[in-house]
Amino acid sequence: MDKDKLIDDLIKLAFAEDIGDGDHTTLCCIPDTAMGKSQLIIKEDGVLAGVEMARRIFHDFDSELKMTVFIQDGAEVKKGDVAFVVEGKIRSLLQTERLMLNVMQRMSGIATTTRRYAKALDGTKTHVLDTRKTTPGMRMIEKEAVRIGGGMNHRIGLFDMILLKDNHVDFAGGIEQAITRAHDYLKEKGKNLKIEIEVRNLDELEQVLKVGGVDRIMLDNFNVEKTKEAVRRINGRYEVESSGGITFDTLRDYAECGVDFISVGALTHSVKSLDMSFKAC
Repeated sequence: MDKDKLIDDLIKLAFAEDIGDGDHTTLCCIPDTAMGKSQLIIKEDGVLAGVEMARRIFHDFDSELKMTVFIQDGAEVKKGDVAFVVEGKIRSLLQTERLMLNVMQRMSGIATTTRRYAKALDGTKTHVLDTRKTTPGMRMIEKEAVRIGGGMNHRIGLFDMILLKDNHVDFAGGIEQAITRAHDYLKEKGKNLKIEIEVRNLDELEQVLKVGGVDRIMLDNFNVEKTKEAVRRINGRYEVESSGGITFDTLRDYAECGVDFISVGALTHSVKSLDMSFKAC
């Protein structure tokens, strides 16, 4: 998978849907030779993410735009901060403004939320993970925002890990069959991928522990007490991930059970964008 190509394709598609056959508002009132500069102003407290994406957006549209960065990705910002200034053709500044803001506001919202979750886990061994619950076409930059915010990426897509979920197990005919087929497939294809399996209860956990052959066990919709018991039974033999029904308020309770990871779909599917603006200066 070529991450850079996917991002380049996203930028091209975004410009195509926004500009179409031309930004007629800008073209009708701004001379082609007019030069100026604009600054990115932060309008609420949070974690900044997307500076490097903004650089790519500006460069791909007009390589002569000059960007001066004052605040880097991952920094905690306050209302009124100026993250960067961009100088060049005014037409280019106006035509790149919305795409840059859409990306940076979305990424910064994700990074801000992730930082909050990561800080709540301070002092435990648990890491917060993202999921595949991302905006279609924007997964690479949304997962990068999670990383910037202090979280970890679970898997990028269906290609970089085997995750045997409930439907896979049921369609395969059971836990042993699913695990066995996963190993047979990897051997046949010559691939070296980690195997994770989801369990829905302690009985299924016992089946996995009997069969073995996995790298991580996902505890799906376990309550805190059952999570403690599951961690005790696993006893460090496999990585343990908690998933499903975990809120910010219960996050720490699950971490203190001793799990290695907690996956949170809300990091990418339910975040509020961080407010900012791009104004002439």
